[in-house]
Amino acid sequence: MELLFLGTGAGVPSKGRNVSSLALKLLDELNEIWIFDCGEATQHQILKTTLKPRKVTHIFITHLHGDHIFGLPGFLSSRSFQGGDNEPLTIYGPKGIKGYVESSLRYSQTKLQYPLKIVELDSQGGSIAHQGWLIEYLPLKHGVECFGYRIIEPDKEGELLVGKLQEYNIPNGPIFGQLKRGEIVTLADGTVLDGKDFIGQPKAGRVITILGDTRPNANIDILAKDADVLVHEGTHSQDEAKMAHRYFHSTVADAAKAAERNQVKQLYINHISSRYLAADVKQLANQAKRIFPESQIVHDLQQFEVD
Repeated sequence: MELLFLGTGAGVPSKGRNVSSLALKLLDELNEIWIFDCGEATQHQILKTTLKPRKVTHIFITHLHGDHIFGLPGFLSSRSFQGGDNEPLTIYGPKGIKGYVESSLRYSQTKLQYPLKIVELDSQGGSIAHQGWLIEYLPLKHGVECFGYRIIEPDKEGELLVGKLQEYNIPNGPIFGQLKRGEIVTLADGTVLDGKDFIGQPKAGRVITILGDTRPNANIDILAKDADVLVHEGTHSQDEAKMAHRYFHSTVADAAKAAERNQVKQLYINHISSRYLAADVKQLANQAKRIFPESQIVHDLQQFEVD
């Protein structure tokens, strides 16, 4: 499981940052890629990576501001020519996302070569199930309807405790498979083994929280509690808290406080205002780290393994 940040800027693209988009790569887990937001030129950013558009099966939109959706029509159209023929794709987002996508395709006379499903989410929040995974979503506090997402990986089965079986001198073969499945096995010498006695404890699945644009609010804590990774916007510096509040955004300090409060393991801060230059970004990072040391201001095309 990897997070690939395709665009980390806020509002408008700059020389150093494109607008919002990130990919959750679940290639080992599901052989799928999920994209969260799709700002202008997302498909151009993808060309700089090894990401294959045909592997994108789900797109989750946080809200309908242009810097989060203007890349959708281009990506959807190009995907047909990038190995995506007959590969279904589902878009989730606030009310209005269906009309936006369908009108964009209709007026441009774009005909997709794959099934497209568009799901408008309940404004009160809810959940989406997919192959054992659970995606919970709740409304945030922004100028328009906006969601945050909590992605929950299913727990992994316990591993076969091979060391515990050594005393029985079991040769490699089908018996190990039977025990791994929890079956009862009778050995050649008459010894009866219950596979359940040789399986370790299940391993809890990972949790990733990805937020859209937002002021601080209570739903952030519900979505971020004990997450392995929190992706939180930090449009403004700590010194511009009033401006952040006025425009329904957060400061990097707000993001760090949310991470600390909810005991997350790693915080990635994105949606950085284009007026901050390289030296400013270092100051932003310091502001966050003073509150929550495991904070990082992310840049376009950075990729991180989710431990």
